[in-house]
Amino acid sequence: MIDWTSWMDYGFMRAAFLAVLIITPLFGLLGTMIVNKKMAYFSDALGHSALTGIAVGIVFGISDTSLSMVVFAVVFALLLNQIGRTNTASTDTVISVFSSCSVAIGLAILSKGGNFSKYAGLLVGDILSITGREIGYLAVIFFVTVIFWLFGFNALNAACIHRTLAKSNRIPVALLDNLFAVLVALIVMLSIKWVGILIINALLILPAASSRNLSDNMREYHLFSVLFSVFAGIVGLLVSYYTNVATGPMIVIIASVIYFATFWYHHKQTRVSGKASGNQE
Repeated sequence: MIDWTSWMDYGFMRAAFLAVLIITPLFGLLGTMIVNKKMAYFSDALGHSALTGIAVGIVFGISDTSLSMVVFAVVFALLLNQIGRTNTASTDTVISVFSSCSVAIGLAILSKGGNFSKYAGLLVGDILSITGREIGYLAVIFFVTVIFWLFGFNALNAACIHRTLAKSNRIPVALLDNLFAVLVALIVMLSIKWVGILIINALLILPAASSRNLSDNMREYHLFSVLFSVFAGIVGLLVSYYTNVATGPMIVIIASVIYFATFWYHHKQTRVSGKASGNQE
């Protein structure tokens, strides 16, 4: 018989559980705006830029590669944000090309001399290696995100709905966009060591996309997104512990199951309401 509480006997699992409780609400919260603003390409490019940030740190002799990752990600996010404001039909293409070039340069530098194996772990992450100090950093960014959301969400959402109208109401649209981009960059870079480069974008998108399938208003949209993200994080962590599978991918698998379930439910409800409307006519 499986002992479902055995994981609590290990300090690294308790630390990972606490980290999940901090990280996943952030992903659920920010993911709602990322989905609304159609920033999937942006967040994906940002995640992949972590390798380039490490490479930049190595080139300039920075001993703390985490610092170079964060600095590069902030600059990269602001640059991508500027590209996104060009309003050209090929913005996604430009971001994708720019990101691919940047990542290729990073990979070229890191793989020189066959040393890339030292950084391969970043691709899938390892949340079980998180330390108390790193959890403290996440707690700080969690607090900053909540404050930003409380005071800036309405203005940010207004800019998302109608940019020109928001500007006419003296909302600092460009400033809010840049602050949001920097916030996403910080959270992605602080989380990528434990979540993984290959799947961090999925954790930003899937909970919000699932929530969108069920929500009738903005309050429900945020609530469901955070709940789905936290649920996927906790269940994914525990399942990975008992099945000896990497935690990051398992969390994404759970989040994907939730998305497909909500998509099926939404599709079913749409068909039912469509038939009801047809019968009334």
